[in-house]
Amino acid sequence: MSNLTRRRFHLSTLGLAVAAPSFAQSKAAFEAGAAKRNITPDPLLPISGGMGAPAPATSKQGELTARAMVFRSGSELLAVVGLDLIGFPSVLGDRARKLIPRIAPGKIVIGVTHTHSAPEPYALPDGKGGHTASLEYLDSVAKQIAAAVNEAIDNLQPAELRIATGEAKGKIAYNYYAPDLYDRRANVLQIRSLAGQPIGTLVNYAIHPEILGSRRGILSPDCIGPFYDRVEQSAGGMALFMNSAQGGMVTADARNLDAPPRDALRAYWNDNGSWAECQRIGNLLADESLRIIEPAAWQREPKLRSWSRQVTFPVNNDALWQVVTLSPLKYPHGPGRNITVQMNLINLGTAQILTIPGEALPNIGFYLKRKMKGQQNFLFGLTNDAFGYILTKVDFQSFPAYNYICRTSLGEMTGEILIENALEMIKGAQS
Repeated sequence: MSNLTRRRFHLSTLGLAVAAPSFAQSKAAFEAGAAKRNITPDPLLPISGGMGAPAPATSKQGELTARAMVFRSGSELLAVVGLDLIGFPSVLGDRARKLIPRIAPGKIVIGVTHTHSAPEPYALPDGKGGHTASLEYLDSVAKQIAAAVNEAIDNLQPAELRIATGEAKGKIAYNYYAPDLYDRRANVLQIRSLAGQPIGTLVNYAIHPEILGSRRGILSPDCIGPFYDRVEQSAGGMALFMNSAQGGMVTADARNLDAPPRDALRAYWNDNGSWAECQRIGNLLADESLRIIEPAAWQREPKLRSWSRQVTFPVNNDALWQVVTLSPLKYPHGPGRNITVQMNLINLGTAQILTIPGEALPNIGFYLKRKMKGQQNFLFGLTNDAFGYILTKVDFQSFPAYNYICRTSLGEMTGEILIENALEMIKGAQS
């Protein structure tokens, strides 16, 4: 372990003493449960596509949700939560964790779909002494997360799972900066009762759900809403989407290839930013995910192990440091301009899952998956926090196309710290 890493984290293996006695007494080798809650604001709130002032919302397409799956094997209990938001800061995640006493905080992972058509979750300073979020709404989301997880715990039942990884074919995603530089693989995990009743389907794929965007005034889960509907109609149970390494800039492929390009030299096309396009992409991702999982064998008694680690990142970005220090959410931070976030490593059946607290670029995602030890390797991006893009130091400020993502990154060492800690967690899980 390097001196740099030793200064920046401490390892936590939480959870054994927190599980309720009923779980320890259960005779089932593996149990699973799922539940969801509606988090659509009523009345509608302004919607955010990132840094900057939110745009007014005048209508909605679909509903925003908080979705939870809970898994238990032996004394291990784990919750996975997905939210239809652009991000969800750790300070709010910790509020939800306090309302879930039956699971240790380090065993609760909270990610977002990263829709660009949902309320602003960071309470960004507005430069006038105020901020741009509804604190009441954000607190209600934390409570709905807890309600969904607690219900999923109550819904635990003897179960089995199956897992598969495969290329999701068709016009679903691409890299705006370099069209072919993205991970085409979808990871799919499906759970059902021992009686064969569907409980849920989790899909892990890299994509920006920004077809509608924040400037059309439509509050929406974007293409992930139709994805949920299609999976649930086709497979039953509850659908859950966890984003992956979609930074810089793996987005939904809504390009109108039938019209002339906007910039032929750079291969920039005009997009089809309609709800029908959200439906096309969401349905295609759902269909491909179900095709990928269909031949997989069911694992009757999968084992579950999970680890959590608190990792400290320096905040070299002045704009993001203002968010940390001036937001009314009161982000915890160190005296030396740093923040600490939770990373998780999970072994579930034949899969290994690693969480990433932001938007990692595809090359980081490819590298980490290559180093992971599962038969199927999942990366849960924008999970446990979502503070900007994560680049390696050799990519940081390397060429003009990355100017924006560098301006919304914590700094050039973010990727190095992430990779170093991830590799140590992977190695530690082997011992």
